[in-house]
Amino acid sequence: MSETQQRPTYTANAPYAGAGREPTAWVGFVLFAGIMMLMLGGFQVMEGLVAIFRDEYYLVTRNGLVVTMDYTAWGWTHLVIGLVAIAAGLGVLMGQMWARVTGIVIAVVSALANLAFLPAYPVWSSIVIAVDVLVIYALAVHGREVKSS
Repeated sequence: MSETQQRPTYTANAPYAGAGREPTAWVGFVLFAGIMMLMLGGFQVMEGLVAIFRDEYYLVTRNGLVVTMDYTAWGWTHLVIGLVAIAAGLGVLMGQMWARVTGIVIAVVSALANLAFLPAYPVWSSIVIAVDVLVIYALAVHGREVKSS
């Protein structure tokens, strides 16, 4: 008897090398990322609406921000990011490839926008940046497993 085992063969049309494997426990982390994208999108929409309709809510003048823009412009920026994040979050929950790519891109844009918005709302912006990093990791490393489950 030989101590070696035959390796499983993979077909050329398999979406990735581990296509025959069962999904790992990381699928839950990807679903978490999709749900967090929905929540972050909702929070971005709320933050954007506050900046659009109630400029005086933020204590820092617009000259104190990293990027000097009116709060109405920041509001529209956060509103658009939020709406795209909600759409991508729904797509991630459905296992769509376009949603994973869009989710990664929108999480990077969200992190950069919140980095520039940090002086106006430091605690909230820091939390959003941290969750954006988790979403990027989950979608980039383990996003493919949702489709196979």
